[in-house]
Amino acid sequence: MSHYSLAAIAEQIAAKLQGDGDIGITGIAPLDSAEPGQISFLDNSSYKQYLATTKASAVILKQEFVAEYRGAALIVDNPYLSYAKVANLFANNKLVKPGIHPTAIVDPSAEIADTATVGAYCVIAANVRIGDYTIIEPHAYIGEQTVIGPHGYLAPKVTIYKNTTIGQKVIIHSGVSIASDGFGYANDKGKWHKIPQLGGVVIGDEVEIGANSCIDRGALNNTVIGNGVKLDNLVQIAHNVIIGEHTAIAACAAIAGSTKIGKYCMIGGCSAIGGHLEIADKVCLTGKAMVTNSIKQPGIYSSCTGVQPNKEWHKSVARFRQLDKIARKVTELERSLKNQPIHDDSSF
Repeated sequence: MSHYSLAAIAEQIAAKLQGDGDIGITGIAPLDSAEPGQISFLDNSSYKQYLATTKASAVILKQEFVAEYRGAALIVDNPYLSYAKVANLFANNKLVKPGIHPTAIVDPSAEIADTATVGAYCVIAANVRIGDYTIIEPHAYIGEQTVIGPHGYLAPKVTIYKNTTIGQKVIIHSGVSIASDGFGYANDKGKWHKIPQLGGVVIGDEVEIGANSCIDRGALNNTVIGNGVKLDNLVQIAHNVIIGEHTAIAACAAIAGSTKIGKYCMIGGCSAIGGHLEIADKVCLTGKAMVTNSIKQPGIYSSCTGVQPNKEWHKSVARFRQLDKIARKVTELERSLKNQPIHDDSSF
């Protein structure tokens, strides 16, 4: 079990310490369920009611809440960020022994760092390079010419096709597929002809890719995922997409081919972004947004309407279908009004 003094944690997160720095902390928990020996945090004022009753040995909070809490505290500007840093101290990181499991199949040309770990039944193809301290869990497949940087983590059953470059400190969860063929076909009189996908995938540093997400290889140029990008589960990235640094994409979002997304964007769950578009830096798309045109200015954008009772929804759909007729009638009325003679009422 990990054990830290409160003073040591304060130093780790650059917090101002209030109270006894020798208090021992062995875990982290929510305010309302924390036990002695655990640290908690208050980020949302909706939960400040629990400050009076929490059993936590210490609480991470903002200066504005200090007067409402008499116990030991770590005072910071951003409690949620500090919580994330403290949680990492107590994360149950798996202890692994470096080396290659005897059941793994490794091509003789592969270069695997002595400090790396390759789990049972993995397949490592020709000319693969795996960096220091990277962990490859069982049943992963790493295709030809792939390079994986140091301090990475690949969960069980990850599939990486050939010609993929992955930076350092990248986390890839189970079921992820990287560099499979993009959806490229040419049509000839109704018959589809496959277009060979000759590009690769380049993934930057400190990227995290959620379970069962798919990133397609480029048709000619590479598909590129920038540094610090975070992808949730079940995200689809099509061929030749470029995603800027530190963009976050929530579950079930889909991005069509050759679209370029800027830096520091946030893409809500189930959003659908068309192909060959450009999304500016610092754009936020709320859940289920449908993007059919480029977005050139930062800001928050929405498109999908919220849920309604079924009967109301049917009425809304019916009215939506009538919008074209209504628009035409409005246009006709405007034209007829423009053609009306202007009366001189000055004699009244």
